[in-house]
Amino acid sequence: MKPNILYIEDNPDNMMLVRRILQPDSYNLIESRSGIQGLIIAESQDIDLILLDINLPDIDGYEVTRRLRASPKTALAHTPIIVVTANAMKGDAQKALAAGCNVYMSKPINIQELLDKVESFVLKEA
Repeated sequence: MKPNILYIEDNPDNMMLVRRILQPDSYNLIESRSGIQGLIIAESQDIDLILLDINLPDIDGYEVTRRLRASPKTALAHTPIIVVTANAMKGDAQKALAAGCNVYMSKPINIQELLDKVESFVLKEA
């Protein structure tokens, strides 16, 4: 069974790029365009990995992470979260990690680095 990866991202171009990178054969990519919708999906489905943008139209990725980590669905406290964001100022990576994310990656996306990070988490779970 293919791992379920939830990508919470409001930019259609970024969504399409990640869809092309991840979905073809190895992964089931579940898409969300807002933080609240992403939380609903994470609560209702089995998710193996979350890719998360910080700048979302409703709540930011930091708040999404805090809510995931505090979820009554115990598995979400341990589901790996990779932040993929345009926020690349000093302190942004530390802020994401402090919120509970596992990995911080800045945009533009390095395709090989993203694949390596995704595989490292998904293969641990297999």
